[in-house]
Amino acid sequence: MAFEATYLGSNGWFIKFKKNNLIIDPWLKGDLIFPPGKWFFKGSLEQEISIDKEIDIILLTQGLPDHCHIPTLEMFRKDIPIICPRSASRILEKIGFSTIKTLKPTEKTYQFNLSFEATAGAPVPQIENGYIVRDDEDNSFYIEPHGYLDENLDNQYLDAVITPTKNLELPLVGSFVKGADVIPKLIKKFNPKFILSSTVGGDAKYSGFLNNFISVEEYKEELNCNLIDLESMQSIMI
Repeated sequence: MAFEATYLGSNGWFIKFKKNNLIIDPWLKGDLIFPPGKWFFKGSLEQEISIDKEIDIILLTQGLPDHCHIPTLEMFRKDIPIICPRSASRILEKIGFSTIKTLKPTEKTYQFNLSFEATAGAPVPQIENGYIVRDDEDNSFYIEPHGYLDENLDNQYLDAVITPTKNLELPLVGSFVKGADVIPKLIKKFNPKFILSSTVGGDAKYSGFLNNFISVEEYKEELNCNLIDLESMQSIMI
């Protein structure tokens, strides 16, 4: 076994390595509301999500509410190690977390037996993070939740890529999630065994003004790797 990946819905993942567990961009309870308020955009879980396994590390890709969800983060002990971009660290400090490692793209850190390399992610509007994560047995994955790939990364083999596989579009703005566009580039860059579909899934309902204008574009080409589209709380052994 390299690792086990469990989809939590939306941008969230629980990754169980041999020695340590991490949770990524969790939204486990409460509503998801984007400023200026619920009239603009609101997400509601059909039911709260319970994780019955120990969590050693929290990994956040962005500081936006659907990645750095305050009601969920307040559930965790305040000394848990968190790796995140600067946009999230400011929020975490206000909540009271004490073990925060802030990374910019190209920077790297280690926690327990895992390495975390930050890569350039989505401009929303500041450049947020993707990550390449490896354990001490070279089991590995890449994650970026908006379909952005740092073209300066070296070509390398990874076990899995966690990415959206659809485009989300708004009139005049165009694609703000570019999953369908990035898949061929990810395959060429990382040659993964598995692509795990993320971001546009899970058991949540959305409402509000913005939601009325979001359209979805699917990826239509045949893939030469395993594309896995999990339901919320489903797992796969990589």
